[in-house]
Amino acid sequence: MPRTAAGGTDSGRKRWGWGALIAGAFLGGLLLVGVALLRTPDTERPRGENSPVPPAGTPSSPGPGDNVPAGTPKAPPSPRIAIVVDDLGYEPVKDAEWLDFPERITVSVLPYGPSSKSFAASARTRGFGVILHVPMEPEGPATDRTESFLLRRGMTTAEIAERFARMAADIPQANGASNHMGSAFTSDPAAMAAFAQALKGKGFFFVDSVTSSGTVGLRAAGEAGVPATRRDVFLDDDGRPEEMRRRWDAAIALAKERGSAVLMCHARRETRRILNELLPELRKEGIRAVTVEELLVSR
Repeated sequence: MPRTAAGGTDSGRKRWGWGALIAGAFLGGLLLVGVALLRTPDTERPRGENSPVPPAGTPSSPGPGDNVPAGTPKAPPSPRIAIVVDDLGYEPVKDAEWLDFPERITVSVLPYGPSSKSFAASARTRGFGVILHVPMEPEGPATDRTESFLLRRGMTTAEIAERFARMAADIPQANGASNHMGSAFTSDPAAMAAFAQALKGKGFFFVDSVTSSGTVGLRAAGEAGVPATRRDVFLDDDGRPEEMRRRWDAAIALAKERGSAVLMCHARRETRRILNELLPELRKEGIRAVTVEELLVSR
């Protein structure tokens, strides 16, 4: 009996020992699997649609704890002013003085002048905007050197396109156009429709000089799909310094109120002198001088 009892006890102890060993091995295996899963690289984990980890290359959205205020609006753009200088190309010495202008401007160059090509090339190198100043029929008789090649009412669409193409070829740096004179032409819907098609064919934008209150320039350009704007203030059709300063103030106020303004002026020495005196006000008022092309692109 004692032997039997002792044998039974030894057998039970052996069975318990093997069971404990197996259980320990099983638990050890589970522990190793868990560690392996925890150490699996993030890129190798499967991600479903509801995975909290965004796919590689996807920026995570900042949360309230990221110190980024939710819905913060962007700062409004600075007011801008585009200064357009007309009637360049026929007085080489005076024209060249504008190349030293300290702010960005758009030069409006008449075709076929003694300095038209060279000035346009230099202005483009300087970083200025360059547009073609297209002579157009006025209400009264034309009295300057452009009379022989200006655009007139009653011309066919083909005649307007051909004459405009030759002017554009004379100043290849231009990518836009404005009207020189043109109080009669710009008020004629048929003439301006034909001109707008010529602009579109060249990929030009248009600046309406507004030489007539009856101009249909913007409407014609819009119907043809041509980018366009119009001058807001003419600085020096009255050449008195005090009047130019008053009109400058009006352009500044408009730029601040509306966000942009187009200021047009002649290429006169006195105008250039007054402008140089007034330019520091741009920085004071937080207004940027830009080209017409930049103004149109940013609208």
